[in-house]
Amino acid sequence: MSPAHVHPGAPGPAELVVAGAALLVTAGYLAAAGRLRRRGDAWPVARDMSFVAGGSATAWATLGEPWGGPFTQHVVRHLVVGMAAPLLFVAARPLTLALRALAPGRVRRRLVALAHSRAVGLLLFPPLAAVLDMGGLWLLYRTGLFAATADRPWVHGAVLVHMVLAGLLFTFAVGGLDPVRRRRGLAMRGTAVLAAGAAHAVLARTLYSRPPPGTVLSAADLHQGAQWMYYGGDLVEAGLAVLMGVGWYAATGRARARRPRRGSATGWSTGPAGALGGRHRTPASGGEP
Repeated sequence: MSPAHVHPGAPGPAELVVAGAALLVTAGYLAAAGRLRRRGDAWPVARDMSFVAGGSATAWATLGEPWGGPFTQHVVRHLVVGMAAPLLFVAARPLTLALRALAPGRVRRRLVALAHSRAVGLLLFPPLAAVLDMGGLWLLYRTGLFAATADRPWVHGAVLVHMVLAGLLFTFAVGGLDPVRRRRGLAMRGTAVLAAGAAHAVLARTLYSRPPPGTVLSAADLHQGAQWMYYGGDLVEAGLAVLMGVGWYAATGRARARRPRRGSATGWSTGPAGALGGRHRTPASGGEP
């Protein structure tokens, strides 16, 4: 396998499908956000920007030609479509938007049923999602699978689609932002991110010294690609940590905001002291204070 065969010069069918799908869902996202705003509901513009950035990055990585040698270009594509773009997509909370934009009816009920189905709950189990994502990368780069993508277009297409879907699945599983069957705790999701990050870093180190089996790459291209994988992976994983932290903070704030309402129903209320974190009991009629 020669360096020129790491990735074809012109986009193939798989690249066109992935880029087209990314642009199509981006248009759908913007249309749904516009529908919310037209009926007077709020939806942060920052989420629109995040989703547009994810769609644009995916289209650029699959249709364009990143810098560097052939293997470095491949690694940059992997970082974008399998890690950075999924982070941008998930940060925009697409499922939440869809549930808010859809009118009550069959489509919305089916989407809710799918999001809360047992199969989705299993796929979004963080350790399983991490294995599907990182395990696929180890299989690609440490077996003859990567070399097989050179002369077998269907293998190349399957690898690209798996990279996109596995990255989305893992990011969605650990992000914990959208309403699904069971959102796992922060400890489990954080552990999955740390384990996946360690596996990604070790893979990058092995690639620095040994190319994928069956390939012939220049040392400079191999080293640059491995460095992109190592440091680029760290950067995206830091972004995932921030995403989880923001989600945890928002969920904690909502839980605290609900406490006074639950307290009022049980005879507790917050007065001036409650604004400072205190709470007092409102006597029930005829009862003891």
